[in-house]
Amino acid sequence: MIAFLGWAGAALVLAAYALVSSKKLAGDGATFQLLNIVGAVGLAWNSAASHAWPSVAINVAWVGIGAVAMFRLARRQAQREYQGARMR
Repeated sequence: MIAFLGWAGAALVLAAYALVSSKKLAGDGATFQLLNIVGAVGLAWNSAASHAWPSVAINVAWVGIGAVAMFRLARRQAQREYQGARMR
């Protein structure tokens, strides 16, 4: 199960990168961020089980970066909705 999480995580991170590189997905969108967050969690879990602490650290940082990006996306969306409601 741990190996599956690692492979699935790697596939998600690579898919996110490939989709952005081929311009099929926006690099600043929620889908890209979610693919990276979920993928990095899988990789971090696998790395922790293998005691590969440098890999754990980079993937935890990856999750943190994605979480901050998601927070900013949500805040921006909320501000747009608030502005739209005020204008009505």
